[in-house]
Amino acid sequence: MAAPLDPSFYYLTNFRTALAWIDARYADLLSAEERQFIDAFHGLVLPAQALLVRLLMRKGPHFRASKLSYAEIGAIAEAAAPLLALGWLRDDQPLEFAELFALLRKDELIAGFRDALPSPALKKAELFEALAALHEQAQPFAAWCPALDEPLYSLSVGGLCDRLRLLFFGNLHQDWSEFVLADLGIFRYEQVPFSADARGFRSRADVEAYLHLWQCREQFALGLPVADVLELLADFSSDNPYLQSRHAKLLFQLAQQLEREGDEPAALALYRQTPYAGSRQRQIRVLERLGGFTEAHALACAAAAAPESDAEAQLVERALVRLRRQLGEPTPRRPRQAAAARLDLSLPRPPVSVEFAVQAHLHDDAAPVHYVENTLICSLFGLLCWEAIFAPLPGALFHPFHAGPVDLLAPDFHTRRAALFANCLARLDSDAYAEAIRRTYAEKLGTVSPFVHWAVLSEELLEQALHCLPAAHLKAWFQRLLADLKANRAGMPDLIQFYPAEQRYRMIEVKGPGDRLQDNQRRWLAFCAEHGMPVEVCYVQWDDEPA
Repeated sequence: MAAPLDPSFYYLTNFRTALAWIDARYADLLSAEERQFIDAFHGLVLPAQALLVRLLMRKGPHFRASKLSYAEIGAIAEAAAPLLALGWLRDDQPLEFAELFALLRKDELIAGFRDALPSPALKKAELFEALAALHEQAQPFAAWCPALDEPLYSLSVGGLCDRLRLLFFGNLHQDWSEFVLADLGIFRYEQVPFSADARGFRSRADVEAYLHLWQCREQFALGLPVADVLELLADFSSDNPYLQSRHAKLLFQLAQQLEREGDEPAALALYRQTPYAGSRQRQIRVLERLGGFTEAHALACAAAAAPESDAEAQLVERALVRLRRQLGEPTPRRPRQAAAARLDLSLPRPPVSVEFAVQAHLHDDAAPVHYVENTLICSLFGLLCWEAIFAPLPGALFHPFHAGPVDLLAPDFHTRRAALFANCLARLDSDAYAEAIRRTYAEKLGTVSPFVHWAVLSEELLEQALHCLPAAHLKAWFQRLLADLKANRAGMPDLIQFYPAEQRYRMIEVKGPGDRLQDNQRRWLAFCAEHGMPVEVCYVQWDDEPA
């Protein structure tokens, strides 16, 4: 085992840790180029290793030597020499003018291109407009700026190191700074036991498929037309459920873009290709607009018989009313649903949001009001079910920086852990749940969770909630969360008021002047009302406005 590095090389220690992790778990998936990189990196002298990692952690890929100064590394030119010899850095990379422009200060641009400028008084953005059309040929930094006499280092292994980062994290939205944030205590992650085969990718094909989808998504985000993105996607296929879901989501987003562009036939064809949640409801809506009422009606009936979620059921119910009207069919009377109580308030116009104004108006020391929205119920669920959520199942957790399991929003998230969740919820059938929640709160305080909102959940709020919220209500809420984690983590009432002396509570959804209930809020309010949970909708008018 190598001797520990000086603490000033913390970032290099972290990178070496990541390489060792990758080597131990993904050796069979590494390409020849990646294998060679890891072996060669370990053979570099310390300053060269450190400089490379420093550059990987900075925004690049081009770095002026004059901007690089690290006390622990020392002379940058000496540290860069082995990297240049390996081709991992280049000092002769041709630059487009736009790249050069981003690297130079305004005074340097004026000094270097004075003869081509109509006026040195131009703003920097105007300088680009004046110079770009005159300088279309890419060339190295030294050729662009011979008077500056300094090297420009261009990182040429960024893509390769991105692939290593993908292997470690299982995604490309996390980066090496995760190590630093954890070291500084800014983030604290759940410590999960990892087996030797705990990894996010099972084959090299999975890695390449992820990268291909990522490239397609990036190109789409940069404005590539849908037709070109589809051509880039080609006949993508994978037997990996995670990659299948990412592909389905991308197709759904492409179809949405076609809808926005008014190409509804193409959007419909694409919606039909993706099983992503919401695509069936969008097919119904597009068919309506295209006049395909009979087909839309048949699809809506099928969806109503077996809805994929409460959200789809709600939207399909409305669609059926419209479609039956179009087809001349009778519309059955809708069963009357339990409704939340109504609270009307007239308040002085406040300098804060309407939710905080209502909170201040209703608050009493004997009946405190908290602005919790979606945070309280989710936090209590996360604390009670912590061990089920972070269960080290295959493919769910495979590195030390998971905010939650990778399959959190997968359709089988609950079913894979059904027995674990059943055990957690069974605590609600006795007094054991309160102590279990308190214990997890104390042990996990500050640990990143996809459900627990530590900034909101003070010990005072926790104790009031455990005292006033019936276990039966908690169980009903938690079961609804598990039925559709993606949709049901949102839409909960804004405020909760506790009455500790009476061991009861009420929840309040706040609507200011002109505000309307959103669909997910309507579903939560209906659920609470149906289960006899005290919930109200507070409609606020400002007392300086006419009624």
